[in-house]
Amino acid sequence: MKIDVDHDAAPADVRAIENGLIEHARASGVEPRNYRPLGFVLRDDDGALVGGLIGATVWGWLQVRDLWIAEHARGRGWGSKLLERAEREAIARLCHHACLDTFDFQALEFYRRHGYEVFGTLRDFPTGHERYFVSKRLGA
Repeated sequence: MKIDVDHDAAPADVRAIENGLIEHARASGVEPRNYRPLGFVLRDDDGALVGGLIGATVWGWLQVRDLWIAEHARGRGWGSKLLERAEREAIARLCHHACLDTFDFQALEFYRRHGYEVFGTLRDFPTGHERYFVSKRLGA
């Protein structure tokens, strides 16, 4: 055997690795993964993209990967609306928790206002900053 460097792995290789992990979890008695992508796009009246939320639901959790609002549209409640909409959809998909990560220069206080609590921190990620991992029980 040998290890090949592959910084841009073929989609089939990525799927095979993911499927190997999924099969291992299944064989270990873990509940079905039930992975489903989740996405909401915010557009202005002219159709221009001004924000959105990208994530997924998996194993009963909402995982928010990205939540972004353009600078000129911030402070108007759109981030809250996107997050609340994603949480409602996750509950409809029978999710019981949500998780995401954010940074000290981003939106930790925003997520705290929405009931998220810090469960982990990485210091110096990026250098001189902190990355926060937060979670919330849904439907409580």
